[in-house]
Parts: sequence; C-alpha cells; structure tokens
Amino acid sequence: MTQAAEETEQLERMDTSDVDRWIGKPVGGGQLKDPISRNDIRRWAQGMQNPNPLYIDETHAEESANGEFVAPQSFTICTDVGHGATPSIQGTVPDSHMLFGGDEWWFFGPRIKPGDLLRSERLAFDYKIANTSFAGPTMFQRGDTTYVNQRGEIVAKQRSTSIRYLVANAHRLNSLQELQKEPEWTDEDLMAIERERLEYYQTFQGHVIRNWNAVNIGDRLPRGVIGPHTLQSFTTEWRSYLFTVWGSNGPDGRPTSTSEAGWLPEMTSDREKGKIDPSQVDGLYKGASRGHTIDRYAKLIGVPRAYGYGASMGAWVLDYVANWAGETGFVTHSNISYRHPPLVGDVTYLDGEVEQKQPAEKDGVGLVQLRVQMSTQTGVQMARGLLEVRLEAK
Repeated sequence: MTQAAEETEQLERMDTSDVDRWIGKPVGGGQLKDPISRNDIRRWAQGMQNPNPLYIDETHAEESANGEFVAPQSFTICTDVGHGATPSIQGTVPDSHMLFGGDEWWFFGPRIKPGDLLRSERLAFDYKIANTSFAGPTMFQRGDTTYVNQRGEIVAKQRSTSIRYLVANAHRLNSLQELQKEPEWTDEDLMAIERERLEYYQTFQGHVIRNWNAVNIGDRLPRGVIGPHTLQSFTTEWRSYLFTVWGSNGPDGRPTSTSEAGWLPEMTSDREKGKIDPSQVDGLYKGASRGHTIDRYAKLIGVPRAYGYGASMGAWVLDYVANWAGETGFVTHSNISYRHPPLVGDVTYLDGEVEQKQPAEKDGVGLVQLRVQMSTQTGVQMARGLLEVRLEAK
C-alpha cells in the first residue's frame, strides 16, 4: 500500500446524519437592530481596502450619476449577521471546522442607502461530500440568504458554500505545510507593491462612466492589488462587519444550529459568559473566527498561519468589478469559487477580462460577462469565477 493510500485509510469518516434533518428548511439567526449609517458604509470601504470616493466622500457621491451617497454592492453582505454563512453551517459535525468555499450572488436593483434596515431570510439548501487533498472526506454545504429592505424589496440573494471538514484529517494530511513560513518583504518590495496599489486606485478616483459600446471582448481590467495582508488589516476587515459590534444584533427566534456546528472546544463561544462579557462571543477574541488573527488557532484547525475571511474575498471581487463598471454600471450576477485563503504576509492580485457582450433589447443597456481570477504574489490561485454586469449603451 502506498503512503497516500495508507493516509487515506487512516482518515476519519464524516457523519452527516444531523445535517440531513436541516436541508431544505428555513433557518434562523441574528438580525441587525439599527438602520445603516454613512459611517457604516465608510467603515466597510476602509475594511475592504477600497478607497473609492463614492463610498467615502458625500460631496463626490452627490455629484455622481447616482446623485446620492449609496453603499457599494459588496456592502450587502455586511447587512447580514454571519456574512451569509449561517444557512450553510447547519447540523452538527463533531470536531469539525469550516472555510468559505464560494458565493453566488443575484442582485435585483435596489441600492442600499443610509437609513435602510435590511432583514435576512435564510434557507439550508443542500450539500455534497467530496474527497479533498486538504482534509479527505469534506462537506460542501450550501445555504441561501435573501436580503430584504424595510420596504419589502428584495435587494439580493446569496448562495454561500461552506467547506466543512474534520480537523483531525486536515492535520493528518498536512497539505499546506509548505506555507508555514510567512514571506519576507524588503523595503524595496513594499514600495513596489505600494506603487502597484496606487496605480490601481487611480483608475477609479474620478467619475468613471463605462459605456457598453466602448467595451470589447478581450478587454482586460486594470490589475487590482490588496495587501500585503497583516493582522491589522484582517482585524480592520472583521470590525467592518456590523454584526461584530457588541449589541448590534439579536436572534430572530427561528431554529438554527450554527453555534452547535461541532466546533473544537477552543473555537467555541460561551453564550452564558457572553451575557457578561461580549468578547466571549464576538468571534475575534473567542469563537470560530479567532484563527483569522491568532496563529495558534489557525494552526489548530489545519491552516498554516493567520488567514483572511472568505466573505471578504467575495467582496473584493464585487468591488473590483464595480470600480471598473463605474457609476452607471451594476453587477447583476456573480459566481465565485474560493480555492485558497489569503494568508498573513501575502499579497492578493485581481485580474479580469471581458468574455462576452450581449445587447439589451429595449431599455438602453447592455450586458457584459467578465471572468475574474484572484491570485497570490507567487501565482497561487485563490478564487475565480464569472460576473455579469449591466452597462448603459446610450
């Protein structure tokens, strides 16, 4: 028997029996208490490292084609408690953890504005089991979140994929061992990355209007740059999600098993202690998200070092395409799979290309399909997928 076969033989099997009873059922979770403010939107832009003046400067926003201060489409995920993952983490799988596997979005038109209050409607959709080099038998579980504003309008629907795996298997396979060491950047390296980043930022500092007629198949988007990622940047990201603010949300009373997903004891929140000390349940200091900023807990769940958030990866892609599409552009559909988390010390690059064009029949707009890829400084693919964007064709 080969070494690989011996390792496979030693892997633990995943018990999905408790997951089965949730599939196809509406589930509950938290809901935000307060309406969105301008500073919530600004904090989001800051956390996602997206200095588009449309989402920072109200004067610039009022002079734009929208004529008012609105949130980026990526902000939609910030209006949910649990960044859309709750319905994809239902059912107990003992001694397991999860990573984000991807997000599919459908946007229906209403833009989120200061003063809006959104509610999430959730459904545990489905799952499948597949063998992975990371953890052997692995569950790819999907759940739907529908975002509805205070007027009853459906803003968007998100289908999130959670990669649920047994931590013991991830340790046995140790497939990410070569990534244990954080890259070392010289001052010259950091200056070069900063130049790349500023060059990208310059592409959306003015009032960008992208016309469908001026776009051609094969056009490449400017390269996006995020990073190098640090503990500070990951913390800033996490704190830009509104549900991480103490007292910002409350349970809606519907059934959910996310807090009993089978987390390791070190990754479990103590709800009773949390009534006295909110840090016990806010994810960053205690709970399932603490591995994002604390190396020892990243390693505990089989990740080589502190790592970024899958929900943020999806937001980076949406921001990247929206910045290119300009003030009259609108992302209608996005389907991105995540393959490799952003690790502390790495740089994330985004590249996009126009694949298809489709004219609209009546309303003076056209559709453009883009293929986007996210990769590290060494070329490791982090995410990829397709997006559909609506552009004016007048």
